[in-house]
Amino acid sequence: MSPPRGVMAVAVTALLALCGAHPASAAAHPGPARRAAALPSAVSVLSDLWNRPWTVTFLPDGQRALVTERHSAGVWTVARDGSRTKVGEVPDTVFAPTGGDFGEGGGLLGVAPSPTWNGTTDQDVYFVHTAADETRVVRMRFDGTSLTDYQVVLGGIARGGDHNGGKIAFGPDGFLYVSTGDARNKALAQDPNSLNGKILRLTTSGGAAPGNPFGTRVYSLGHRNPEGFAWDARGRLWETEIGDATWDEVNLISPGANYGWPTCEGTCTTAGMTNPVHVWHPAEGGVPAQAAIADDVLYVSTLRGERLWALPIDATGTGLGTAVSYYTGAYGRLRALAKVPDTDELWLGTSDRGTDKDSLLKVTLG
Repeated sequence: MSPPRGVMAVAVTALLALCGAHPASAAAHPGPARRAAALPSAVSVLSDLWNRPWTVTFLPDGQRALVTERHSAGVWTVARDGSRTKVGEVPDTVFAPTGGDFGEGGGLLGVAPSPTWNGTTDQDVYFVHTAADETRVVRMRFDGTSLTDYQVVLGGIARGGDHNGGKIAFGPDGFLYVSTGDARNKALAQDPNSLNGKILRLTTSGGAAPGNPFGTRVYSLGHRNPEGFAWDARGRLWETEIGDATWDEVNLISPGANYGWPTCEGTCTTAGMTNPVHVWHPAEGGVPAQAAIADDVLYVSTLRGERLWALPIDATGTGLGTAVSYYTGAYGRLRALAKVPDTDELWLGTSDRGTDKDSLLKVTLG
């Protein structure tokens, strides 16, 4: 499939911008890119007929990805050629219970296969999903064909209509990292005894990982609705966070750091708070969903912004250069995002087009 009208023009503008010509519409933070990077050069539909895909996560062999559908609670494998197979559903997933404020943020969210998953001696796959009255981290067995043996690893995370976070991934240290939102209760983000409004660092049994900054499951706090994170080549953790009415954020996560919500939204001068590295206005390309890193460039999908942002990590490894957008408005709301292992490609999912109307896109870098 050829790119929509205007996509290639945007790509050329983006390439010029990252080489030094900055388009006036691009949000920016100062700091030069470390070196030239392979940037989006083509986009095509890899697979369609999806129902709000939330996460794309590759199995350790890199040949297939697991894809979760938020509303249906369905889990699929997708091969490199785009062919897909449904492998099961995550039980007890409740998208929008009757009564209360349950909005548009529940359902089946993130997925993380064990780093040593092989379908035989290691079949562990972890999910985040909302149940009727809580958000859960769960483990299931996946033999390469079907999902079985649902077990709750960590429950008791408050759920809201939205603000449920939901990203889950194994870090370079082998521990599970989970993002949780404030569940529309702002005070929880600053409560050290709450699991909400946090990034959690867990053992595979759901306990506090050794070396956590407070001796609890909490790794960082003061988050509103963090939906995405990814590690760079230096092992640093970058996070995308949906703000309230003024600022959305990219944060560089440090253990024990407080990212301010609800005291701060965006940059502030309050003692003890860690400021974001990059911000957007929600109505000006913001509402960031998920993140992926390729060749020292942080890619961020956006919902309201309906675009893919590319933000080069600067020479210090702690800052970001000029942010450049791709595919603005061409595919609607964008959420699921993953770097394809050992290949100059991203997989990018559309969101909220309607039942079986979403797509997975293949973005070629280079």
